[in-house]
Parts: sequence; structure tokens; C-alpha cells
Amino acid sequence: MGSIPGFRVMNENKLERKLTAILHADVVGYSRLMGEDEVGTHRVLSESLHAITARVEGHGGKVRSLAGDAILADFPSVIEALACAVDIQRDLKSRNEEKAAERKFEMRVGLNVGDVLVDDHDIYGDGVNVAARLQGIAEPGGICVSHAVYEQVKGKLKLGYESLGEQRVKNIVEPVIAYRVLLDDQPGIRRAPSPGARPTRWRSATLMIGGVVIVALAAVFAWQRYHPSSPSAEESVTAGPAAPAQPSIAVLPFKNLSAAAEDEYFADGITDDIITDLSKFRDLFVIASNTVFTYKGRAVNVQEVSRELGVRYILEGSIQKTSGKVRVNVQLIEGATGHHLWAERLVRGYNDLFALQDEIVRTIVATMATKVDTVERERIAQKGTDNLEAYDFVLRGREYRTRGSRAANLEAQKLFTKSIELDPRYGAAYVELAWCHFDSAVRGWAQSPSQALEQSYNLTQKALRLKPSDYAAHGLLGLVHTKWMQYDLAIKHLTWSLELNPNYADSHDAMGAARLYSGQSQVAIESLETALRFNPNARPDVFIHLALAYYLGGRYDDAVATLKQSLGRTPSLPVHYVILAAAHAQAGHTADAKQAAYKVRRLDPFFEVESFGTAFRNDADRSRIAEGLRKAGLE
Repeated sequence: MGSIPGFRVMNENKLERKLTAILHADVVGYSRLMGEDEVGTHRVLSESLHAITARVEGHGGKVRSLAGDAILADFPSVIEALACAVDIQRDLKSRNEEKAAERKFEMRVGLNVGDVLVDDHDIYGDGVNVAARLQGIAEPGGICVSHAVYEQVKGKLKLGYESLGEQRVKNIVEPVIAYRVLLDDQPGIRRAPSPGARPTRWRSATLMIGGVVIVALAAVFAWQRYHPSSPSAEESVTAGPAAPAQPSIAVLPFKNLSAAAEDEYFADGITDDIITDLSKFRDLFVIASNTVFTYKGRAVNVQEVSRELGVRYILEGSIQKTSGKVRVNVQLIEGATGHHLWAERLVRGYNDLFALQDEIVRTIVATMATKVDTVERERIAQKGTDNLEAYDFVLRGREYRTRGSRAANLEAQKLFTKSIELDPRYGAAYVELAWCHFDSAVRGWAQSPSQALEQSYNLTQKALRLKPSDYAAHGLLGLVHTKWMQYDLAIKHLTWSLELNPNYADSHDAMGAARLYSGQSQVAIESLETALRFNPNARPDVFIHLALAYYLGGRYDDAVATLKQSLGRTPSLPVHYVILAAAHAQAGHTADAKQAAYKVRRLDPFFEVESFGTAFRNDADRSRIAEGLRKAGLE
């Protein structure tokens, strides 16, 4: 969605740089713990933070930030940083021995070495962001370290390490090689294969696997109809959201078994397209791709993933390219029990896959236990293009666009343009190119943001002329109209997008923003909560918009809790503290409000209350936000 209108960030050139070891830690299940026992959790958190601060200082480190349930510290010595992390986890484990499972106070710890920006109190930069992402990869009670840390500590502490291989993490351009620290003093290390580039994927292979997944989909519906989960399985779910009433599924990233390392790109693309195809079924709840990709490269327990994401079924598979053929293994698993419901192995050549996919779809739709109307059958069967080379350019372009840099965005534009040249009627290529221009406008990469938005609008219109039922095009058009503050038009297009694809998390998010800024904060909450249900690993904007909606609805504690979920991932994003300051002030948390206001002033010394929230249509909404900010001491 881009930045919040009217918010400026400080000039990083005023900060000093240094190379340091960075520790980022976060409490596991903090929101759940607070919901069950606010007073007790706050007491345990305060005691734990005091003990951790003492340990950090005892190892020569310095605590830089205590944001809610997240801790950020740095150390001049990498070995001392890891030794401190181990002490923290062992101490917490000891404290938890007498506690019931649901009241255990656990943390995840990430450790990185990097160049950071530093002022008197805090540190910023990619080095910090990588440490935060490593913390997200770590297991509860565990430690995850970067390759840079591992190279400096191996053999120097009595610890074992397990390689987790390359991890693609949000907002970090290059993959991060991660290692799990074995805290039971096991010696040795298991190495992952050397990372490689990510290569070409072919639409034909996707279609074959898409057909296989349709079989899995039929199995999902049929199994749920004739073999409902037992009460004991349902009662065993102790974490994560409850599974929705309709069949729900998460597609884990397909494993690449090819000899060529670049085929990682191929496997990732197959996963993306399967998720997209599945999401078009109205009677199926599908977790968004950027959430499931957080599991990529990790040794996961299917039952734990099912609980974390709140889905009944997990689809996992592997893919291998050899001599012009694609070999696929795919299996459908019931999450609560780990029982394998269905499995299939296929070997196909590229050239016959379009016909094969059509045959499989027709067969499965004819026998599916759940009704699918004719219009939906036709929409799901649409391929978009018969030109494999044009499709391949789109897949390559998507990979570049998700890297999140100006240079990658420009390369993506070239690839999408080539796709359009090969097939001028390929609507998806126009939408992807439109996304590039939209990203350029909102991220400050374009020389003329207004012109970039206009280009995004025009390209999206071309896509809709080719395919009026393109849900992604309607969704992006809704975002463009939101940026232009044309909220009624935005809501109209986003409504169409969600009618065409009720599982499209991005349009739920965008709908929430449009409703929020148009003065419909109460209904915005529903859209934004739905977006987070589909995509728990959403961008910070979703949490920020939801916190604002809660704030305008007078739900100040909910606003604070929502912001704390996002703060651990992006601890140096100033807008978090702006809303946090206002919410704490309105809730009567004077000390917390002042602390948040202090963070705002350090992160953005030029912050002005009058300049914040200019995108809100209603003066009353802007005034209510300004009231909270002034109560917090921001003028």
C-alpha cells in the first residue's frame, strides 16, 4: 500500500555507522498470553526483560530498544552475543519447568552481524532487519543465526549448528543463509547444499501440477464431507486461529529436487501458481503465498503449520526437471492428525501439458463433491496465454519485482514488456507491468510519482479491456484510486475484485484501507482482520491500518496490541510509534504514551501533527488522531 500519507522519515545521513553483532528477540504468543492474563503476563514480561537486560550488559552488550515484547541489542563481540542468547534461552527454559504448557513464557532469538546506523540510543538498517527476520525463523525457545555469525562462532563455543539453507525473507533482497543453534550441546553441523540462482519456470509444468492440485481439491471437499475431523482432533488445537467452516488449505513451497540449483525459481513459481488457482474456488479458504513462503527451507511439522495457520489441510510436494520432462510428487495431508489423504506421482513432457490440464480439470469438476458453477469453471480454466515464452517472461519479472529494489523493478519492467511484445493480448503481463509503476510511485523510485500512477492506471485499464473479470486488475485499480483519494471508485473496483476472488488477501487489505480513509472505520476492521487471516505475514501497512481503525473506533488497547505484532518485524518504522503514542494517550497510559512520543521524535525530528493523516476524508477522523497525539505530548 505504500507509506502513510503525510509522514516523513528522518535523514539517515546524520547517523553514524558501525559493524556490530545484533540480537533481536521476541516473545512467542504474546497476544494470546495477554488475552488470557494481562496482569500476570505483564509481570512475567517485566521480570524477564529486567533479567535479559542484565545478561546483555553482563556479556558486554547494550539494549537498544524494548518495544512491547521485542528486544533489540548489539554487542562488540559475536561470540559474546551468541553466548548471551544461549544464556537467555536456558534461563527461560529453567523458569518454564514448573509452568503449564499454555503459560510458558518463550522467546525466539535471531542473531546477525552487520553494518548499522547508530545514534545515542538505537540502531537501524538491513543488519537489524535481517536479525529480526532470523528471529521469525527461529523455533520457540530457539536461536537462529546468519551465515556471518556462524563463520565467526563455529568451533569456539560448545554448541552444535544445523543449516537451514537459504531463506527468502520479506524486504531483504538477497537470500539469507540461516543456521539453527542446537542448545543441547550436540557437536557437529549438517550443511545444506550451496545456494544458487533461481531460474526459469514454464506454464506448462504449472498446468500439469495445477491439474494434480485440482484432484487434491476434490479430495479435500470429499474427505471433509464424508470424513469430518474428530472432536479430539479439533480440541487438540491450542494455538493459531480456528479453522474456518469451509475447507481450508495451505500450500507449502514445493521442494526443488533438480540437479540445477537455478530450478529453485521453477519450484517457487509452481507453488505461487497453485495458490493462485486454488484461491479462485469460492468454497475453499486458501492461505496467501507470502505467508506460506516463510516456511520455505525450514524443517516443518505439518501439524504445527496447520495449527499456526488455522487450516485443515496441507498440500506439499516436490518437483524435478530432467531432459525436457517434469517429475512431480504431491500429497494432501489432514493437518490435525498428519494423516495422508491422497498422493500422486506424475511424469510429463512439456508439450502435452495444456491438454492434460484441461482434461484433469473437466474430470474433477464433473465429480467434485462441492458445486462449482459454470462461470467459475470457465474462469479457473482460463490460461491467460498459450505462449510459453511470454509466460516465462512474466514469471521472471515477478521474481525481480518481489525483490523490492529500484534496480530490480526496472529489470522487471523490461521482462513484462517483452512478454507483452510476444503476446499483446496477455492481460496478466499488463497487470504486472502496472504493479511495477505503482511500486515506483509509492516507494519513491519514480522521477514523477504522479506520472507513474497514471501509467499504472492506463496499463490496468488495458488488462481489463482484455479480460473484464481479472480480479487482480480490479484490485490494483482500487489501490490507484485510493492513492488518488477517490475512495468510492476504489471501493467499487475492490468489491468486484473480491466477488471474483474472495480469497485475494491483497484486495481485502486494500478494501480496508479505502474504507478506513473514506470514514468507514468500523467496516474497515472487518476487511483488515480478514486480510490478516488470509495472510498472517502481511506487510506492516495492514497492521498500521487496522490499528488506526481500532483507534478511531475507540478500541485503544486493540490498537496497541496490533501494533506490537508488527513492531517486532519493523522496529524502526516511525509510524508505528505515532499511532502507539496516540492510542496509549487516549487509553490513559501516560508513561507509555510519552515513551512512544519520544521514539517518534528520535525517528522523525520534523514530525508535525497537522501533516499526519491527510488522506482521511473526514475532518473528524483527522481531529481525533491529532487529539491523541497532542495528549501524548506531540505538537
